[in-house]
Amino acid sequence: MKIAVVCANGKAGKLIVNEAVERGLDVTAVVRGENKTRAQHVITKDLFDQTSEDLAGFDVVINAFGARTEDTLPLHSTSLKHLCDVLSGTETRLLVVGGAGSLYVNPEHTACVADGPDFPDVFKPLAAAMAKALTELRERKDVKWTYISPAGDFQAEGERSSKYILGGEELTLNEKGESIISYADYAIAMVDEAVKGNHIQQRISVVRE
Repeated sequence: MKIAVVCANGKAGKLIVNEAVERGLDVTAVVRGENKTRAQHVITKDLFDQTSEDLAGFDVVINAFGARTEDTLPLHSTSLKHLCDVLSGTETRLLVVGGAGSLYVNPEHTACVADGPDFPDVFKPLAAAMAKALTELRERKDVKWTYISPAGDFQAEGERSSKYILGGEELTLNEKGESIISYADYAIAMVDEAVKGNHIQQRISVVRE
């Protein structure tokens, strides 16, 4: 299986590359500068400069793009649109490192995590930008996408437990009543989905067991 990880030098991207390499998959890092991952192959090119020729032949493209500053938040939508346009009509699956703020907290799917009174104001712009990108992604019937939301507490330095619960559109809690997952365990879930491909044109979520 051939996998490309876009923005592979980021915290999530590096761990996803590591997980895929450890499983013996053929991994290409897509980065703007020096490759800082364990990927066997490298495409040194900006995300927005990627073409259909660049990404041809991959079974899966994983989008690990992230932006947090006010002026870059709109890139969540524009970067995802660009990758969708590049992969439109192909058999290549697009997996997206998503956000937790858009997970629903009621069965009617009318309220999200980010709507809650305890959701920190500082994260609301990021949650809104990522939710907008997801809404736009849902309209793409021409791309075999899967959007994977982490748990509410997404820990960059958290331990690798190798155990996670797969959820759907709603916020899922573990037996301790927690919504938490490490980047390392999230990477496991991401590569599992890359290999299995069970949730095409769906949003799924993961939480530590």
